[in-house]
Amino acid sequence: MLRKLLYIIYQPYKWLIFIPFLIVNTLFFGVMAVIISLLINQKTGSYVGGVLWSRLNALLTPMFVKVYGKEHIIPGTSYVIIPNHQSVYDIFLIYGWLGIDIKWIMKKELRKIPGIGFGSEKVGHIFLDRSNKRVALESLMEAKKKLINGSSVVIFPEGTRSKTGELIPFKRGAFKLALDLGLPILPVTVSGTKNILPTNTVNLFPGKATMFIHKPVDIKDYNENTVHELMDLIKETISSAL
Repeated sequence: MLRKLLYIIYQPYKWLIFIPFLIVNTLFFGVMAVIISLLINQKTGSYVGGVLWSRLNALLTPMFVKVYGKEHIIPGTSYVIIPNHQSVYDIFLIYGWLGIDIKWIMKKELRKIPGIGFGSEKVGHIFLDRSNKRVALESLMEAKKKLINGSSVVIFPEGTRSKTGELIPFKRGAFKLALDLGLPILPVTVSGTKNILPTNTVNLFPGKATMFIHKPVDIKDYNENTVHELMDLIKETISSAL
């Protein structure tokens, strides 16, 4: 009953203040990220357009964050970061508190969208195209150039958000990418964000979110034939902290 009352009280703030401000600050930070990436470098642009943007909107929600396992991150090492996916708020949590310069994998079609394609390209996000072997190889080589000196890529292995918070079947793409790039996997468990903004709803409500950063997994002992073993290992690791 108390939660329902607090939810009703929260609605005017959500619709009249938070959401309009979210739209405005997303446009502002997006433009600033592109400008800073062009004038200074992509890492600084990503910090302004990603980290500061995420922390500001988490603060205004508010989302209270706890992070465990940061000691497992080796400075200067690039990873394929593989988290579970519970909510849109996973983006704020990962961007804002992981402490790594990250790039997102994006569909090639998004490159053609005015504004989004240009902006994403300038801040260094990665467009992958596996339409044929030659183009796929070119996309992979382009990605490898960006993933150096600690810059890492994030990809959700579930492919979509879980409605219950429980893990849904993993897809091979994230693990195939790690093998292709030759980068260690950094498993990350996200918890609590589904209660802040449930999947496919606008039922936003303040809450607590937790991120567990697990020990990196070296992929050198895995290949195309044993990729399912790698998938099972990462799924078990992520599940252990849910």
